[in-house]
Amino acid sequence: MRRNLGGIVLAALCLIAPYAIQAGLAKPKSGAAEKPKYGYAVTVKAADGACTGLPLTVKVTAPAWGPRSASLRDENVGPVPCTVDIRRGAVEVTWILDLPKGGSRRYDLTLSPKAPSHLPNNGPGVRLKELCKPGPIDPRTNVPFGLTDAVEFTIDGKLLTRYHPDRDEPKPYCWPLIGPTGEPITRAYPMAKVQAESTDHPHHRSLWFAHGDVNGVDFWGESDKAGRIVHREFEVWISGPVMGKLRTKNDWMASDGTRVCEDVREIRAYRVPRGRLLDYEISIKASDGPVKFGDTKEGTFGLRLADSMSITHGEGHILNSEGERDRDAWGKRAEWCDYSGPVADKVVGVAIFDHPDNLRHPTYWHVRDYGLFAANPFGVRDFTGQPEGEPGAYTLAKGQALTFRYRLYLHEGPADVGELTALYDQYAHPPQVTVR
Repeated sequence: MRRNLGGIVLAALCLIAPYAIQAGLAKPKSGAAEKPKYGYAVTVKAADGACTGLPLTVKVTAPAWGPRSASLRDENVGPVPCTVDIRRGAVEVTWILDLPKGGSRRYDLTLSPKAPSHLPNNGPGVRLKELCKPGPIDPRTNVPFGLTDAVEFTIDGKLLTRYHPDRDEPKPYCWPLIGPTGEPITRAYPMAKVQAESTDHPHHRSLWFAHGDVNGVDFWGESDKAGRIVHREFEVWISGPVMGKLRTKNDWMASDGTRVCEDVREIRAYRVPRGRLLDYEISIKASDGPVKFGDTKEGTFGLRLADSMSITHGEGHILNSEGERDRDAWGKRAEWCDYSGPVADKVVGVAIFDHPDNLRHPTYWHVRDYGLFAANPFGVRDFTGQPEGEPGAYTLAKGQALTFRYRLYLHEGPADVGELTALYDQYAHPPQVTVR
């Protein structure tokens, strides 16, 4: 299989939700007799606002005796559903936090040498499933190898999305993307043809990350001269009661076969009480030499929404954190942007949150009335109307990396400014976490 099973560890998982915070890598303190460390005290203190349905992640060093599972307990409430990922000498635990403004909460994190219990096949939670197509014939068995065609994310048995590596296409993408009403909120074309659906911009593949000028190579468009983002391996693959996580490695290849750079991207899907939530993180490394991201509007983290959600083809609306609406939001900078409209007679929407650590935060939004919805920190010349130069260009020296983090909130109903502002504030200003 293309999936590197040796690099994948399935750990016990419990609950995760909308925001991931890392509390550093806490190291266990050994006692006078050097007794094994089986537990930690975790204290969480709210920042300026309340925390509602906030995903919280704590990472600690795995003791030398090798824990195989972990559990979390609120000192007042009792056991807390959590997602546990144990690998590479670290234990990562994620759960959902509800905390009033100025409040605090204490948890006991307990490590165990016992194997984790596994998620039932049909139980509640987020599950990742490999979908395969036959590959080359295995000469030893005369049976085709199974090549991963997609990785399917489901929440409580209902489809959320499928991650497609580059098997037959120029770049990885997620399609379809299913909203909270059970209907797809991204366009099917060019992966499938739907009657009366628009067929412009065939390089708009539902949900993807690419850029139109990387060392002069176009990875956004699709042509014989364009570059390809080629899947190398699946690094992490986890299912669980509240979170599913997929991490992949990819090579950015020019049409002449030269590697321009490489990336590691991670997608987390969460089981949350309201709406649907995904985190998308990508780290691009200048693996083979300097890498220049050119100043062009053709990029970068993009969605192509269902026609009925657009302004041109449907009854959609755009709103950003600065209050700019519809066509006025194109090329403007904002912490978040939302695109909403009707799908199958119900109004749904998707908001993208730009992480405050991202390059040129708040980012520029390449958001079009026909349904393109993209965050692009590089297209400064086009967005600001500068006649010449490349004010948005950015260069990585060999060996350097550039990381982008985005959160997608899929919601029912039109954009609610108060709700989106509160959720963004939780994402940007996490609570204080102390581990002892």
